[in-house]
Amino acid sequence: MQWKRLGWALSAIALGSGASLVWANAGEGRGAQSSDADATVADLLKARLPRTQVSKIDCQVVDGICEVTAGSQLFYVDRSARYLLIGRVYDMETRQDLTAVRLLEINPDLLVGGAAGSRREAEEVEAPRRGVSTAAAARSAATGSPRTMSLAALPEAGGIVWGNPSGKTVTVFSDFRCGYCRALASELEAMNVRVIERPISLLGSRDLANQVFCARNRRKAIKAAYAGAPITDTRACDTSPLDANERFAREQGIAGTPVIVRSDGAVIEGYRPRAFLETWLKGAAS
Repeated sequence: MQWKRLGWALSAIALGSGASLVWANAGEGRGAQSSDADATVADLLKARLPRTQVSKIDCQVVDGICEVTAGSQLFYVDRSARYLLIGRVYDMETRQDLTAVRLLEINPDLLVGGAAGSRREAEEVEAPRRGVSTAAAARSAATGSPRTMSLAALPEAGGIVWGNPSGKTVTVFSDFRCGYCRALASELEAMNVRVIERPISLLGSRDLANQVFCARNRRKAIKAAYAGAPITDTRACDTSPLDANERFAREQGIAGTPVIVRSDGAVIEGYRPRAFLETWLKGAAS
């Protein structure tokens, strides 16, 4: 397999014997037009992951890679089904996070803040690989309580403030190459709130974040970044506050974007539509 042909990067990991799901016939529900490659990979996975419930295989998404749906989980294998890959497929030409789109198709209520696959996979596989601590997320999951986050340790300079100065304040950890961050920015703009945007780089966007941060008109630069347009008014500046954002994100176990923090510290991981956000913001503790 020629990996250089891929327009994205994922980490290949060998699958151990700990598969915990139950195998189901991957051929059920597949149309007559399914490719031979899909059927071949289905047979290989049935032999190698006999206890994994595979509901769909699609070898047409990216050349050389097959997308595997297993319940609410999503992962990838090469066409020999020897290597299992967990990560995000990002189309750099269309600037679209293909994995996030597919995850929402599988489960519209899924939090699109983590890496591909389940939240547990994001915490146990992707986050440690990036050097992310997952203690805070693990404590929240163990207690079943909503996650909260104190922003007191973050330097004010790391936030790009835009929106209505007198509106409700919401802090967003975002990546300028994240499609759902772009959609969220549009929702927040329409809500007339005050936004403190704290860029972090999970999709190789640090250079872009630097350009936005150093732009003379940051709000205009944010719109340009999300639109994939050039940022023409940037200049050299001190970007160390962005380092603080990145460090904070690792310490808090933030493995994906967007992450939305209310004024009282309540946290939402992933995109939410305007109606939900308006109700959620009203619930802020005084």
